[in-house]
Amino acid sequence: MRIIFATGNAGKMREIRDILADVDADVYSLKDLGLKSEAEETGETFAENAVIKVREIYDILSPKGEMKDTLIMADDSGLCIDCMGGAPGVHSARFMGHDTDYKIKNAAILDAMKAVPEEKRGAAFVCHIAAIDENGRIWNAEDEMRGSISHEPKGKEGFGYDPIFYLPEMGCTSGELSEEEKNRISHRGKVLRIMKGILYKDGIIQLKV
Repeated sequence: MRIIFATGNAGKMREIRDILADVDADVYSLKDLGLKSEAEETGETFAENAVIKVREIYDILSPKGEMKDTLIMADDSGLCIDCMGGAPGVHSARFMGHDTDYKIKNAAILDAMKAVPEEKRGAAFVCHIAAIDENGRIWNAEDEMRGSISHEPKGKEGFGYDPIFYLPEMGCTSGELSEEEKNRISHRGKVLRIMKGILYKDGIIQLKV
């Protein structure tokens, strides 16, 4: 069996491959297979956007007869800041423009929140994963990692908004966590393990012996 994860993000694929290491399947990114996503994330929720992504790749492969023993997965995730009404939320990747460096995005958020007191700096990284099989059946799962927005960026690990997402229980930002630590507690790690359990229970995937 093969699992195609609809992303070209190298950092994300490292997390995904690590968490799916015990699944009896070959795990590919779109880049690995020479595929490219043109899907417009027009959904109003993370769930809607994740489904848009898997359906796009399914619609490319299915007419060609290339969905046999194939599962397509995709995630939509983002940073939801309480005092900003949940923004940037589903627009996290597009916040200030797709091509804007995250150092600039992070600096803009910190500047906008410089007068926000500690008790109102709550935030969550939310991740939704959708999966579709060769018959067009869809599975969904969602989870989050709670924390707060720090006062300055710290850490060179991870990517995106990690340097400004503070985890009180860890005493550091997500950007200061090792890859192993992040996979254990991250929103993507949590929901990917949930999805893995759902697919295993439904007999869609098998685990390595």
